[in-house]
Amino acid sequence: MALPPARIRPDGLFEGYASLFGIADLGKDVVERGAFRDSLTRRGPAGVKLLWQHDPAEPIGRWIALTEDSRGLFVRGQLSLAVARAREIHALMREGAIDGLSIGFRSEKARTEPRSGLRRLERIDLWEISIVTFPMLPQARVSAVKALRAAQAVTQAAFTHADFA
Repeated sequence: MALPPARIRPDGLFEGYASLFGIADLGKDVVERGAFRDSLTRRGPAGVKLLWQHDPAEPIGRWIALTEDSRGLFVRGQLSLAVARAREIHALMREGAIDGLSIGFRSEKARTEPRSGLRRLERIDLWEISIVTFPMLPQARVSAVKALRAAQAVTQAAFTHADFA
């Protein structure tokens, strides 16, 4: 059974995990706990770009919060709805058609396991995080955000009390 699409706020605010610790991505990279710490301290959210499909010509908003927790890199972003591409992505996200997140980085410290071929990323210089169609780490997704209960109630009331005569 398919999961329902993430609820994306009308104002373009969204959140999710851009990376998860200890899980191999499709390129055999595994991000270790603490890998983002130095980069986040150095750059902060304002120093990490929010792009569409890793394209530097397609900035679509800004990161409000980037936090390492016990699970991975938790992100909160704001789509810039004054930008046409961001409005398109917002519509696709609200319909559940787009929900992937992917990191753009330079590896500062890593080790490759000879037996498995996995590259363990111990320190990462994070440049950008993109909304993507197909993330390298399939579990890196936009998650449901806090519902706008008041807006939903108003919408529900309008349908309930609409005069269709």
